[in-house]
Amino acid sequence: MIGKTFFIFTLAFIAAASNLALAQTGTSAAGTAQTQAGDPNITLNSVIGEVKAIDTVAKQMIVKTDAGSLVTATLNDTTAYLRVAPGEKDLTNATKITFADVAEGDRVMARGKVADDKKTVPARALIVMTKADIAKKQDAERAEWRRRGILGVVAAINAAAKEITITTRTMAGTQPVVIPVSENVELRRYAPDSIKFGDAKASTLDELTVGDQIRALGERSPDGARFTAEKIVTGSFRTVAGTVTAIDAATGEIKINDLEKKEPLTIVVKQDAVLRKFPPPGEMMMFGRGPGAGQGGGQGGHPPAGGQAGSGGPAGMRPGGGGMNIQEMLERLPTIALADLKSGDTIIVSSTRGADPARLTAITLVSGADTLLNMIAARQAQTGGPSVPNPAAGLGSSGIQFGIGLP
Repeated sequence: MIGKTFFIFTLAFIAAASNLALAQTGTSAAGTAQTQAGDPNITLNSVIGEVKAIDTVAKQMIVKTDAGSLVTATLNDTTAYLRVAPGEKDLTNATKITFADVAEGDRVMARGKVADDKKTVPARALIVMTKADIAKKQDAERAEWRRRGILGVVAAINAAAKEITITTRTMAGTQPVVIPVSENVELRRYAPDSIKFGDAKASTLDELTVGDQIRALGERSPDGARFTAEKIVTGSFRTVAGTVTAIDAATGEIKINDLEKKEPLTIVVKQDAVLRKFPPPGEMMMFGRGPGAGQGGGQGGHPPAGGQAGSGGPAGMRPGGGGMNIQEMLERLPTIALADLKSGDTIIVSSTRGADPARLTAITLVSGADTLLNMIAARQAQTGGPSVPNPAAGLGSSGIQFGIGLP
């Protein structure tokens, strides 16, 4: 019988299912054992994670937790299988399924007495969120954040009035927007070295600083001067451009020379990092226009994500010319794998500010970045800005925001 206590574990499972960050593979045996012992997704009576392998003959599943632990769930004829949709708060709407309905990539909670070594669990019940259901929910959330979202940089914080003023780029240029932060607003923040939107932790106004990036979901006032937020995600990000000098596919690390400061940096590329590639300049037209381009794509006709790519770039990305914003363009660029990078490539990397300034954990990595750097330099020249012999030095003031992604 599935009782009230089980519901509590299910709530924890559902909360964890919205954060699909998976640890990078390749940890040592000693490291895996240490992770397994302190893994928050392994309790005395349950294991939460993603199905990595299924043995239909032995009726076993390998479940990988978010921390990277591998646990074998053993199943039998008495095991109960229930499918729940992401976002459900209990099992009221759960549907019964069978062992055959579970697939690799599904998110599961195996409920049973976990072995002392935390490596096996005989599952009395298996609660399943399918990979397809999770993807569908994420797509819907992304669409809502694009439609009702705003992205900008914190320009001022009024702690007494509980208000944040941000600067955001619109078709007309940079505009200040005031965001009240009431007690009803869900405020979260990227932790150092975290890489995903879902990694953001509960936060307070005190943690914000001027210069932080911010993405908010809500409604913009008719005049565009204020934004009533329901959810706010913030973070302190670092964006650098560099030339690749070495790639270690085994460790997922890239060595670069920072083009601005002329210093060596190590870029850590984990499984959830987003790697994209700018096409050659002659092919940029197809990425510079698209559905919604010229209409802002955001609340009230304002772009929901970041500044526009600069003037001097391809048609469709000129300020005031009906162009799309850089975040929308980035999301349409083709994704690549680490193996597609090579020494000599110019890349732009965004990262949260971590403990070691010489190591960055990539959130977004874009190769073929010479194109964007040239666009930044051209825009600064056309707007009367100072001459920038090194375009990478203009990243910080370009208005382009690579940090906060979408759900």
